[in-house]
Amino acid sequence: MADSEVDGVRALWRSMAEGWRLGDAEAFGAAFADDVEFVTVRGEELRGRAAVVAGHARLFAGPFKGTRLIPEIRMVRSFGAGLTLVHAVTVIEPGGPATHAQALVAGNESGRRIVAFHNMTVTAPGGEQK
Repeated sequence: MADSEVDGVRALWRSMAEGWRLGDAEAFGAAFADDVEFVTVRGEELRGRAAVVAGHARLFAGPFKGTRLIPEIRMVRSFGAGLTLVHAVTVIEPGGPATHAQALVAGNESGRRIVAFHNMTVTAPGGEQK
């Protein structure tokens, strides 16, 4: 896998984290394709970037106002044809949950966007939330 592919994936998650830090749902949503399929930690299915932006605007105005998203890319696997599978763990600070996401990224060096995103809450082996 080319370093540029991994760098592009890391840049997407950095842009999401920066949008989150700013409480800017549009900036957060810029990492996602217009027609993204996004499954939230509650199992809600959001279709399209506009739905992701609207949902995160509510979060940034409410329970996650003033928080930060700390991402850790755990796996990047290329499937050719500009498709990359990504596993990422994020922690919301302060005091938020840890989540694990599986995402499909499409694009190349000139631009990448997340086209599918499935997010879930991480639990420790004993079942406690991390």
